Amino acid sequence: MTSTRTTGRRWSVPNLLTYGRVAAVPVVAGLLFWPDEHFFRWMALGVFTIAAITDFFDGYLARIWSQQSTLGRMLDPIADKLLVAACLLMLVADGQITGWSMWAAIIILCREMLVSGMREFLAELRVGLPVSTVAKWKTTLQLVALGFLIAGPAGEVVLPGTIRIGLILLWLAALLTLYTGWDYMKAGLKYVED
Repeated sequence: MTSTRTTGRRWSVPNLLTYGRVAAVPVVAGLLFWPDEHFFRWMALGVFTIAAITDFFDGYLARIWSQQSTLGRMLDPIADKLLVAACLLMLVADGQITGWSMWAAIIILCREMLVSGMREFLAELRVGLPVSTVAKWKTTLQLVALGFLIAGPAGEVVLPGTIRIGLILLWLAALLTLYTGWDYMKAGLKYVED
């Protein structure tokens, strides 16, 4: 009975949305491989936007349909981090994020690795590290910033200043990232012994 229930939850709609977000990562990265082709930029933005929207709906549907699962709780933040990290790396590689703005990307990537490591450590102690409301806003801001930057040169044709808006939002996301990272570190360090 438990095995059937576990298998059913593995293929629940919320988990399928999360799987879709993971599958979108190489697609978005592949489309960003041609940075000067406006068509591919819009395609990348489309896939990225759908993936970002699933980030809201997987958790929301899991709660309202009572389909929360251990797999979903583990995979959801991993999917977010993969999507953000892949986009940041591709945007740095194609010169969309340069100079001082690379520090915003580094801050975001370092925080994500640090918090992931902290979660893994605390999981061994059977201590949960719940996602804070500010951390959810941080993820949203990161995704919006990346949306503008993915549109990049193609977006400049429609909305001049698209790249500048994306970089400003990226820095705001980096500041929120530092704040939430420090918040998680304080919560986690209580469980670290000397």
